[in-house]
Amino acid sequence: MKEKINNLVEEALNALDKAKKINQLMMLKSKYLGKKSQFNDFMKELKNLPNEEKPVVGKMVNIGKNKINQKIEEVKQKIEKAKINQKLKEETIDVTLPGKNISYGKKHIFTQTIEEIENIFIGLGYEIKEGPEIEEDKYNFEMLNLPKNHPARDMQDSLYISEDILLRTHTSPVQVRSLLENAKKKPVKIISPGRVYRKDDDDQTHSHQFGQVEALVVDKKTSLADLKGTLLMVAKSLFGEEREIRLRPSYFPFTEPSVEVDVSCYKCNGSGCSMCKNTGWIEILGAGMVNNNVLKSCGYDPKKYQGFAIGFGVERIAMLRYGIDDIRLLYTNDLRFNSQF
Repeated sequence: MKEKINNLVEEALNALDKAKKINQLMMLKSKYLGKKSQFNDFMKELKNLPNEEKPVVGKMVNIGKNKINQKIEEVKQKIEKAKINQKLKEETIDVTLPGKNISYGKKHIFTQTIEEIENIFIGLGYEIKEGPEIEEDKYNFEMLNLPKNHPARDMQDSLYISEDILLRTHTSPVQVRSLLENAKKKPVKIISPGRVYRKDDDDQTHSHQFGQVEALVVDKKTSLADLKGTLLMVAKSLFGEEREIRLRPSYFPFTEPSVEVDVSCYKCNGSGCSMCKNTGWIEILGAGMVNNNVLKSCGYDPKKYQGFAIGFGVERIAMLRYGIDDIRLLYTNDLRFNSQF
């Protein structure tokens, strides 16, 4: 029996050495160590052996089984390691190959322009305020010195949802709301960027929706000189340090006095060209001192407080800065156009 045990152990070890897969290994384990294996038969035959041989044979059986178990574990680790190495070989990345070009998205020129204007005013200590695009007539017109049937309402063709609700025609309602929310009537220094809507036919220079950024300052010592200084600084920041501005009298119901603001042409440096229509100046925005009626309607005493307001058309600034000749290019989302910026 001793010879049979040794032969079986040697046979098992040789068979295990040839195993290449885990399932083959498990089948060999079942064959040599399972319930129906020869080792179990040897253990059953122990009772028929002389008493002095029983412990010797039993010990040989246990040693043989341990050798096979150790061999199974060794072969298993060897197979798993080979499998991992093969997987690593197949999935190896060749770092010498050229990489793939990754296309990154960019901010739209409209967004870039708004953020540039915001950064200028934030640097001057202004706070950004936003408001609803669906607005009440009270905030959009009446509290801005434009009561119902006022002839100046014809200047803005409005899109009404109901008799008293409309899509805002400017971001000035945000200024009104901010002044009303200021319960202690402290000084205010804000800008209000956003979309506005007017009943207009889209063409090269007009759109039924466009962007606007308005600035508002209300304080006890605000003057027209402060307004001009702010306008000059903004013009230089947007169009270059060499730029100059001029103020022309105008009319806006919510400011008095009101001005149109021109900047010296950055293309011809004021000498006259097709961009400035040979005048040397380009109109960029409207501004003025806050009308006393607006201050009163918002709870401010015009004898103590004064203010100024500035209104930018975002698309106009972008078109002037980047030489865009059609406002519709800003909305058609042509990647050939957008990727230039």
